Amino acid sequence: MKVNKAVITAAGRAQRSLPLHRFVDRDGQEKTALQIIIEEVLAAGVQEIAVVICPGDEAAYREAAGSLAGRLCFMEQDHPRGYGDALLRTRSFVGNEAFVHLVSDHLYISRGTDGGGIARRCAQELVEVARTQGCTVSAVQATRETMLPYYGTIGGEREPQQQKLYAVREVIEKPTPTQAEQRLLIPGLRAGYYLCLFGMHVLTPVVLEILAQLQAAQPRATVQLSPALSELARRERYLALEIHGARYNIGVKYGLLTAQLALAMSGSDRQEVLEQLVELLAANQAVA
Repeated sequence: MKVNKAVITAAGRAQRSLPLHRFVDRDGQEKTALQIIIEEVLAAGVQEIAVVICPGDEAAYREAAGSLAGRLCFMEQDHPRGYGDALLRTRSFVGNEAFVHLVSDHLYISRGTDGGGIARRCAQELVEVARTQGCTVSAVQATRETMLPYYGTIGGEREPQQQKLYAVREVIEKPTPTQAEQRLLIPGLRAGYYLCLFGMHVLTPVVLEILAQLQAAQPRATVQLSPALSELARRERYLALEIHGARYNIGVKYGLLTAQLALAMSGSDRQEVLEQLVELLAANQAVA
């Protein structure tokens, strides 16, 4: 399966400014969140990138993309009709091809390497598995129960003789603890943890077909991705990969701070940042 295209959704009313925030990346360079996300998909071998935005945001996003702006095409979601509707805006761009999809309010830090010990980005790891397996693959991360209100969560079971690959049977968006306990427990996962969506997928056009059907059935309702993924699991093979990395939601309280600390602690300036944190902790302890 070829994966040459990427879709980044950035039209959520509460998240539209998040990709414009600036960070110091792992290499010590100042970049916007958008630049970091674009670099993530380019490292996976993607050639074409579409960004779904709100009307009027294109100029700000082009500026935030910097030298990478020429790699982008922009599509507008003129009404806030949901995450799934945002993806549907890219059907003409996607055509009949599989594509990698990332959300714009998450940053990703990989902990994986290839066989030669060279660092491998999260999107690269996901795309490689999708190409090998030839089906939709969603990245997931073991997540504690208290975080369920923020994420879609999968139910299923581990693939035979696979440590990090799961057959997906169901997907529920922001499940309650009761729903999760009754329907989404994964055998072998530690108690109190569930496999939550990572904000990164390799999707086939079948997912867009399902989204279109859901929208046609309820034209005035918002369209979400999780119900479409759950329907996909009933129709065809659908896998989840427990990724060798971590996602950082920059849209939650202290999310920007946590993401920046994670980037710094995994990058070239780690020692300097550690020293500054120790000084800050010591100063606060003295005041207390």
